[in-house]
Amino acid sequence: MVEATLLLDVRATLGEGPIWDTREEVLWWIDINECRLHRFDPATQKNETYEIGQRIGTVVPRASGGLMLAVQNGFAAYDPAARKLDIIADPESHLPENRFNDGKCDPAGRFWAGTLELVEKNMHAGSLYCLFPDGHVERQVPDVGISNGIVWTSDKRTMYFIDSPTRRVDAFDYDNDTGEISNRRVAIELPEGFGYPDGMAIDCEDKLWVALWAGWGVARFDPITGELLSKIDVKASQVTACAFGGPELKDLYITTARRDLVGEALHDQPNAGGLFHCRVEVAGVPSVAFAG
Repeated sequence: MVEATLLLDVRATLGEGPIWDTREEVLWWIDINECRLHRFDPATQKNETYEIGQRIGTVVPRASGGLMLAVQNGFAAYDPAARKLDIIADPESHLPENRFNDGKCDPAGRFWAGTLELVEKNMHAGSLYCLFPDGHVERQVPDVGISNGIVWTSDKRTMYFIDSPTRRVDAFDYDNDTGEISNRRVAIELPEGFGYPDGMAIDCEDKLWVALWAGWGVARFDPITGELLSKIDVKASQVTACAFGGPELKDLYITTARRDLVGEALHDQPNAGGLFHCRVEVAGVPSVAFAG
């Protein structure tokens, strides 16, 4: 059994959204509830923090410079140097009790991110959206509980998506030219006691690496057969997301949370909320920047 090592004992309330930025060879990641964006540089071991001012669900590079974020109030552009946030589109301005959560860019550079209810009671309150490079937004999947991991295969023909309460990873047929999705079906179903699927990454063999909330680890699955191939143990129960990084994309960075952990539960996992790392044998794939 492989075990991840603690990289940063930052004690994030809800660490999430790691992504490797190939432009600067740094890892961006977030703390949702503390409204913070982090930039970790493995070369210097320095972790720089940016206060965003509202809950932030995910971060991706932007081809024209800077970053794109999905925040509580919609899709936003962010300039780290100026520490300036500009809302681009807010498709749920009529739903103030919702916020954006996880997301990534598809192979064509469209930015996909989904929403959930702040109190996480209505498991049909959220949706999955796509921000196109021209700035318009389309709702792609309605009735989502907790929108989480999303990735695309190397042939650009399949999209995988996680709605955490379902305990599933679902597959869609995907048209890279238009961004259209169809033919939703179950690719992986997690058994009781294995945790909930949260964030997700895909490797160069089109295998899925799924973070396990309440599952103490990251599991690698074959999405064609549904087979569990391996698991990385993490000394934190609330494992939220993972991302491949480093020069060879063989460094797996893993975010965790300590939300709602109190008393003995917190005592038993003092590094909950930390950023963890594991060297793996299979390389990931480079992240895609927003094309707008």
